[in-house]
Amino acid sequence: MRRFGERVVRGQHYKARPGAYAVLMRGTRVLITHQEEPAPEYQLPGGGIDPGEGPLMALHREVYEETGWSISGARRLGAYRRFTYMPEYDLWAEKICHIYLARPILRRSAPTEKGHEACWMEREKALACLANAGDRHFMARIWQK
Repeated sequence: MRRFGERVVRGQHYKARPGAYAVLMRGTRVLITHQEEPAPEYQLPGGGIDPGEGPLMALHREVYEETGWSISGARRLGAYRRFTYMPEYDLWAEKICHIYLARPILRRSAPTEKGHEACWMEREKALACLANAGDRHFMARIWQK
């Protein structure tokens, strides 16, 4: 599995943290999320898969929590991993990121997860704004096909 991001810290124990994330397109625009804490950054909507939850169920839940939108037509694009410290959980994590392409269908509410804002951007701007190299890689692959 391809790896992006920070180098592994020698001797550091990392806990596996699988997650599901979405590239959400409508025409030439992409719906991404801006997260304020622990550091302001733009991300693909998504997050951790809870125990007993499958990737698609987590994807729908996380996209709704971070954007307020419901989605459909999720199609898996691939996966990558990255090793990082997650200060909000005080956790050294091996994030296993499952990436999907999906359509935003209906805005049901404002984001329900504190500190998140849903942002529509033209795809080139969104690609440039994403903080994570793995997210940028999968978003860019969509337009290479």
